[in-house]
Amino acid sequence: MNLTASESVLELRSGVRAVLFDLDGTLVDSAPDLAGAANEMRLMRGLPALDLAQLRPMVGAGARGMLGVALQIRPEDAQYEALKDEFLSRYEARLSLETRLFQDVQTLLDALVAADMAWGIVTNKAERFALPLTRALGLHDSARAVVGGDTTPHAKPHPAPLLEAAKRAGVAPEQCVYVGDDERDIVAGRAAGMRTVAAAWGYLGNGKPIEEWRADIVLSSPAQLLQVLGLP
Repeated sequence: MNLTASESVLELRSGVRAVLFDLDGTLVDSAPDLAGAANEMRLMRGLPALDLAQLRPMVGAGARGMLGVALQIRPEDAQYEALKDEFLSRYEARLSLETRLFQDVQTLLDALVAADMAWGIVTNKAERFALPLTRALGLHDSARAVVGGDTTPHAKPHPAPLLEAAKRAGVAPEQCVYVGDDERDIVAGRAAGMRTVAAAWGYLGNGKPIEEWRADIVLSSPAQLLQVLGLP
């Protein structure tokens, strides 16, 4: 972030009453457990484990991304659904084994709570995984909303999950900032009428460069969001 870009900072800060976050790659580093589940599948098939660096960029794409890299399986392949079920079961068994908050995330969330600013989570992760994970990491109690990919009839980039989170938090969409590490997060945030932050510390995928996502601002760390929001 270029802190001399005062107009972007002031526009983002003005009238904000809630900050909503994507989960994987934004609040938490879940790559070790997702990659671990994928590597378990490889090992069971006599294949060597892949380095985390090979799997990490596709974490945002969930089972589809992990299976694509680990086993070169695509959703249109006949065996995809069975392999997806196996992957999800393996992931569920190790949901919070190695997953941790990114550096400075807890400080950021504590500052939001201290400032009486609502915060919540909007993820494409199904509630089956999102709810127990947020509880295991101590996020659930202070979050005003935890909306999963199956909470509403639509997942991101549709704005419905973000609008549901704003409703649960009791805040108008235009008073929310949405923070995410994937282009679809920015698309969803803009469609919901929210201000958007691209989290350059996240997984980012292999699509457009982050500068082309049309976010209101790009930040390189959670600590920078504290600065932008004017929080101590």
